[in-house]
Amino acid sequence: MTPAARISAAIEVLADLIQRRRPAADALKDWGLARRFAGSKDRAAVASLVYDALRRRASSAHALGEETPRALVLGMLVSQRGLRPDEIAALFNGQNHAPAPLTEFEVAGLATFDLSAAPGWVRADVPEWLWPSFVEAFAEHAVAEGEGLSARAPVDIRTNRLKTGRDALRAALSHLQPEMGAWSPDALRFQPGPDGRGPTLQSEPAFFAGEFEIQDEGSQLVAALAGVKPGDTVIDLCAGAGGKTLALAALMGNEGRIFATDLDSRRLSPLHDRLTRSGASNVEVRVPRSRGHDALSDLAGTADLVLVDAPCTGSGTWRRNPDAKWRVRPGALAERIREQAEVLDRAAGLVRPGGRIAYITCSVLPEENDVAVEAFLERHPGFALVPMRDLLSAGEVDYGLLARFATQSGLQLSPARTGTDGFYLSCLAAPG
Repeated sequence: MTPAARISAAIEVLADLIQRRRPAADALKDWGLARRFAGSKDRAAVASLVYDALRRRASSAHALGEETPRALVLGMLVSQRGLRPDEIAALFNGQNHAPAPLTEFEVAGLATFDLSAAPGWVRADVPEWLWPSFVEAFAEHAVAEGEGLSARAPVDIRTNRLKTGRDALRAALSHLQPEMGAWSPDALRFQPGPDGRGPTLQSEPAFFAGEFEIQDEGSQLVAALAGVKPGDTVIDLCAGAGGKTLALAALMGNEGRIFATDLDSRRLSPLHDRLTRSGASNVEVRVPRSRGHDALSDLAGTADLVLVDAPCTGSGTWRRNPDAKWRVRPGALAERIREQAEVLDRAAGLVRPGGRIAYITCSVLPEENDVAVEAFLERHPGFALVPMRDLLSAGEVDYGLLARFATQSGLQLSPARTGTDGFYLSCLAAPG
């Protein structure tokens, strides 16, 4: 496929996902299945165009004066790809599967592409209804934070210290030009290529040997700050595929016990193979037998640490899932808030006296973060916030520089602040 034909394909995929309100991955999969002639490079290029257009959806629609799939692609080619109007016109020539030539309206919009007078939510490329939450979270930095969440994300990996060290792993992957992580002592980073994608790490021998897991550095960081120690009894209450479970096992050096569970038993399926590959031997997966079954009833009041990687909107991962921010609705946010309260209340019954709950989200919205923690403290007045100085000085690394990103009740990471996905952490000490 020519570059122009790939642009036509991206416009077609965008029309499908917008009209049917479906995830971009589903629309791209259907497009690829219907066009077997498209090779892997074509599919990757079309996907990159679609995701880049979604990153800049609000600003492109504002600058071009309409929110059509074609306008979203045109705006993205200016703001994200840096193309000049004449370069875009050469691609939109209507020949050999290229998009139709530019209209006078489009030419004028490209020539005067300017967001300086646009509302904050447009410049930030954030849904308008969520803009007040962004302003509450980031004040005068809200636009910059939205821009950070609209950029392409790097690929981070966590060195599995049960198998190797970061320096040795970096040497083994030197052909992929890894960078050292800025915060986590186990992190290596790979920048996206021109197509927006990183290297195919899961085909590396070191991956099959269990020497690393793909995990954003922010996710690594909040796991490290949760306060786990070798020998602890830990419950990972929303373990899912087990990224943080594996990180905790490595931090504990396989000493102590980790009980990993999730209300949705299907999400736990990948964890079994990952555990085998990682060499983690102190993890027991508790799979609920039914929706109402409590797989942890025998562990009430016993955990030194309960990790709550809570269900949330995922607003902190919009770099990786740019279509998700345009599909989230107020009803979904309300449902996540309800679920967060329920899982925190459950954690309160599992932690031992004097133990700790680590509440984590991949969100930047105060409603899911500080507000959720403050509501928990009102329901459970015996619990108290772990002071930020204690949170940041625990473990093997002094994270004192992160104190500038403290919120009322926790710590907020973000692409603009820490170069990571948007993660939130608050630690709560149980009475006793």
